[in-house]
Amino acid sequence: MTLERRTWRTLEPLHGMIYFSPEASAAYESLGLSGRMGYFASRAAPLGPVPAEAVIATFYNFNPDLVRRAIPAAWRIASPADILAARLESAGATLRRVLGDAVDSPEMSRAAALARRAAESVVGELSGRPLYAAHAALPWPEAPHLVLWHAQTLLREYRGDGHLAALLAAGLSGIEALVTHAATGAVTAEVLRGTRGWPEADWAAAVQRLEERGWLAEGALTEEGRRRREEIEEATDRMGMAPYTALGATGCEELRSLARPWSKIVVAELMPWATGR
Repeated sequence: MTLERRTWRTLEPLHGMIYFSPEASAAYESLGLSGRMGYFASRAAPLGPVPAEAVIATFYNFNPDLVRRAIPAAWRIASPADILAARLESAGATLRRVLGDAVDSPEMSRAAALARRAAESVVGELSGRPLYAAHAALPWPEAPHLVLWHAQTLLREYRGDGHLAALLAAGLSGIEALVTHAATGAVTAEVLRGTRGWPEADWAAAVQRLEERGWLAEGALTEEGRRRREEIEEATDRMGMAPYTALGATGCEELRSLARPWSKIVVAELMPWATGR
């Protein structure tokens, strides 16, 4: 695993926790956003009040029907600006609750500075990075723990935009990408199908297509499938390495060392199924 991928994985819980934060769920509900609206609207809000099709395209692997039940209805209930404010406030409240005094520590300030340097190093490389570009246009928060959260949000979306390009180049649709992910055994098909809203019939059809293409055999990755998935991950690493190259190996290792204890606490508190950080 490359240093760039390790750095991203170590810090990812500090961004990803927002999708499992009870504070965020409560904040979205207080705005009138029910069910999946909070997730889709809060992540898409930097794009503005876009149609469902824009969210389907940029989020990639969700059932379009699931997206259309949330967008654009969410924009009629709450403005993107109000949703973004609720998201940022919730991120701060959750990190402060979970990490305690660490949010005000010198170590947090140093980690925030390193992560911000990485995230800002690619602000001139927006082509093909719609979610990164939209989030990068938001103002930076002031509190160090929110700077760290926002920086990792940018780094996550930068890498994610590149990952979608790699999936497209490999000829994988959103649901087919999920099927291959499930075939690795990292996450069950039931979890991925349920969270992304795919009916069993659609999932079975995707499995059949991948078997016909030689990626799967009896639901498991073939040698060809494993090779192709690794090619996708390597391409994702190449397209996502620029921020970490700007930080340098020493900076990446320092950032990982600072953030690893906080990520472990966040995972234990909010995402106990996530491992390997």
